[in-house]
Amino acid sequence: MALLSLITPDLGLFFWQTVIFLITLFLLSKFAWGPIMSAMKERENSITDALSAADKARADIEKLQATNEALLVEARSERDRILADAQKASSVMMEDARLKASTEGNRLMEAARVSIQTEKNAALNEVKNYTATLALDIAEKILKKELSNSDEQKKLVNEYIKEVNLN
Repeated sequence: MALLSLITPDLGLFFWQTVIFLITLFLLSKFAWGPIMSAMKERENSITDALSAADKARADIEKLQATNEALLVEARSERDRILADAQKASSVMMEDARLKASTEGNRLMEAARVSIQTEKNAALNEVKNYTATLALDIAEKILKKELSNSDEQKKLVNEYIKEVNLN
């Protein structure tokens, strides 16, 4: 029987357990159930807000990535345009420098030709003058020698007169 009394509940014990359960249920529903449910609802709302914020952040990131790609494409095209402009400017500058060098070279060549021609003419004039002076000196010496004799003088004068008449 002792074993059987452990298995069969006593009516008083059953009554008091029921009363304590109902009081605990009332206290929990009165004081704990509302805050627990509001905390659960708040937690659910915060999770929903976090998920919507994550979706919004993902959309913003995708939008930023698209904007970054567009900016990158624009920057690349700008870089290519700048490089092409620099190459054109370089080509133009090199062509201008080549033309200037060619023009300057031609001008210097022409100045050198003129200078050489001037020097050549001056040298020829100097040679002519020297030759004329030399010829006069030789002629003077010859004439002095030949004109010392009066017969020779008359003969020379007659020859010059004949040449003048012939020319």
